Amino acid sequence: MNIETNKIAGAALSTLLVVMGLNMMAGIVFAPQKPAVPGFDLPSDEPVAAAAAAPAAEEPIAVRLAAADAARGEKAVGACKACHAFEKGGANKIGPHLYDVYARPKGAVEGFAYSAAMKAKSGEAWEAAQLDGFLKNPKAYMPGTSMAYAGIGRPDTRADVVAYLNKLADAPKPLPAP
Repeated sequence: MNIETNKIAGAALSTLLVVMGLNMMAGIVFAPQKPAVPGFDLPSDEPVAAAAAAPAAEEPIAVRLAAADAARGEKAVGACKACHAFEKGGANKIGPHLYDVYARPKGAVEGFAYSAAMKAKSGEAWEAAQLDGFLKNPKAYMPGTSMAYAGIGRPDTRADVVAYLNKLADAPKPLPAP
């Protein structure tokens, strides 16, 4: 009986040694190459040198407003109409109505539930520079805003929209001169 037990134990140990040896050999033959930096670069339409270059400084909004076109601004706000009304007497939607927004105090539309970030700025008015900054990137301009729109990247388009928003009033306000 003792010899049978030794044979079984020897067979089990031999099997384990063979499996471990095969595992070590497979690790040597099929060793994975770990990259120095995990992940990979996605192809880009822009050349690498252009992507590394610093962004050009934008002209001030007053200079861009001199060449702005309110008609182009009206076309540019097409996506905004899903959340905002632009006509006089328009009801609030997901966002407040934007009629007569230029020079209006921030967070001042009656009956609209503004975010705490917007309420904190209620002492300020929506002048050209503030509208330009908010339209560029709402979340960066006013952290905590509930506006989900990513923003308008093109400076000339933002100027067109500001010019259009200024026209949405019974008496449009004077825009800043360059």
